[in-house]
Amino acid sequence: MKPKDNIPLGILFMIGATALFALASAASKWQVAIYPFGEVMFFRSLSALAVSAATVLPFTGLAVFATRRPRDHIARGLSQSISQTFSVLAFSLMPLAGAIAINFSAPLFSALVAVIWLGERPGPARWGALLVGFVGVLVVTDPGSDSLTLGALFALANAVMYGSVTVAVRGMTKTESANTLLMWQMVTIAVCHTFLLLFGFHWPTAADASMLVMSGVAWAIGQHLWTRALLYAPTTAVSPFYYLFLVWAMVLGYLVWGDVPTRSLVIGSCIVVASGLFLLWHEKRRQQPARETDAPQPDGGVTPPAFSPPPMRQ
Repeated sequence: MKPKDNIPLGILFMIGATALFALASAASKWQVAIYPFGEVMFFRSLSALAVSAATVLPFTGLAVFATRRPRDHIARGLSQSISQTFSVLAFSLMPLAGAIAINFSAPLFSALVAVIWLGERPGPARWGALLVGFVGVLVVTDPGSDSLTLGALFALANAVMYGSVTVAVRGMTKTESANTLLMWQMVTIAVCHTFLLLFGFHWPTAADASMLVMSGVAWAIGQHLWTRALLYAPTTAVSPFYYLFLVWAMVLGYLVWGDVPTRSLVIGSCIVVASGLFLLWHEKRRQQPARETDAPQPDGGVTPPAFSPPPMRQ
């Protein structure tokens, strides 16, 4: 049963989630500069699975895996594992805030795919938001300076994949519980990322091993807080605070790597964020009653509403 609305508490949960997401993303960027990216993904996915299992299985047991749609779950988890890999590769090749800003364009791609794939008929408002949002992505990537960088391409690939998958699995929440979606996805991602160890493995020091594990723990706890935020407050009340993720990323990027936000990053980010928020507002207004949320976030759990800002698959 959904708890009684408590908007201030929901906002606090969302702010906490964004802080943990930013810390986990920064830790991943730090780690891939030292260890093979497959090893970083493996440790993070395995530790996130452990946290999720510890919080879900004591209450549900193995019955949580009961489903008539195993193929859909596996396909979803596979796409998530690829998307997360693209995201971490983007972190390794470009400033943290820039990669996250590009990832915020995922709802725009979700809307575009819904038009192409599901045959939805967009009105002038949605087309306008899509066009403006994509302009914002171009401003962030700044293709005129040295053409698109490899890191920006990985970030774009992640955003496109996430937006596409959001549309593809929209119907899964009608038959699958949030815990079933979460556990199937966590297990599938952990298994897929195990194969990335073939690209290299270096025994980490005790301190580095702790950081590798804590990255996954932080991401899993962040997902939990994100989900709780949407349980305690309407999506339209807490989603704007999700964009603090970008602010924390800019702060961490400056403090750790000395990345000073460029004018194109700030302007483009504002355009992308404004387009995403407009799409959220427009869809909530158009679809009554609005779907607030069904499940956990991209990086490990549930598919967010079609036009809510996506927790990045990092």
